[in-house]
Amino acid sequence: MNTNYYAVIMAGGIGSRLWPVSTSQFPKQFHDMLGTGQTLLQKTVERISSLIPPQNTYILTNDRYIDLVLEQLPKISSTHIVLEPVMRNTAPCLLLSAFKIYKENPNALILVVPSDHWIEDETSFLDDVDTCFKACKSKDMILTLGIEPTFPNTGYGYIESDKSDIDTIKKVIEFKEKPDYETAKKFLSEGNYLWNAGIFIWSVKSILDSFEKNMSEMYVLFSEGFDRFNTSEENNFIYENYKKSENISIDFAILEKASNVFVKKASFDWNDLGTWGALYSELDKDDAQNAFVRAIPFTKDAKGNMIYTSSEKLVVVDGLENYIIVDKDNVLFIFPKEKEQDIKSLLAEVKNKFGKKYT
Repeated sequence: MNTNYYAVIMAGGIGSRLWPVSTSQFPKQFHDMLGTGQTLLQKTVERISSLIPPQNTYILTNDRYIDLVLEQLPKISSTHIVLEPVMRNTAPCLLLSAFKIYKENPNALILVVPSDHWIEDETSFLDDVDTCFKACKSKDMILTLGIEPTFPNTGYGYIESDKSDIDTIKKVIEFKEKPDYETAKKFLSEGNYLWNAGIFIWSVKSILDSFEKNMSEMYVLFSEGFDRFNTSEENNFIYENYKKSENISIDFAILEKASNVFVKKASFDWNDLGTWGALYSELDKDDAQNAFVRAIPFTKDAKGNMIYTSSEKLVVVDGLENYIIVDKDNVLFIFPKEKEQDIKSLLAEVKNKFGKKYT
């Protein structure tokens, strides 16, 4: 195990499209969404543990989730849980984590992963990460793992790589925002576009240099706290200054500006588990293509349904086709699968009518 290998796991999102299970008080990454016995966050940490030790693993999350993180990850030091007092997207928290890691180990190589992905072939994933670590050690680069598209998905951003580049790790031409369907089909036909999975690898020196060059105001803001990082004064500095940082993603802040961005096509399967449909695609199905998490099913004339219960209970379904059925505490949710992209706006309506009690 290489002591210069570090991981930064992003665990601050709300996952509103998986409501009513995922809520602002208890987001999806802290749930056992697939019924495996582990939460998505726990599974993410376990996935990397043979390559990156717990003492080199950092968790980025909102300060309201500190108790959940400590409860679910007892091997992670509380000093390695980076708490955002306010939400400012991914760039500020990744810069903050880079400063903390640099102070601990200026030779660090960092893997950045979201906490809510599902990766079946973990061996291939770790092989890809190790290949990228070695590339970042020998060359000044910002590296991302791209997923080979299997259909013209309009819900992901895309990465365009250099067609003429025959290397495994290719120069990035441009990051593309989520396309419409016709544009997504064109991307697939071109053959040099990958889905942007939000998985990054870089040396701590490269990412700090890139922030200094491309996001100088944010870099200066956080550099002023360098002497206080990894000390008892760190939290005070973060609470005083974090809110002053720009609300911007790492994609807009760095990846779309830097000239040294590269991509490696992932050799593993991947799902971001951002919707009920994504969860459904990863689960075993019965003969009628119904999928279940914890539910004890009794179905008649029911096809293609996603059925989720927070505990084992009998669920009787008759005559429903292609529905999301979720039984979670004080919410029973029955909703057409074809309308799952409307769940986020539906949640806003529920919150407006009932307040925070159900959201």
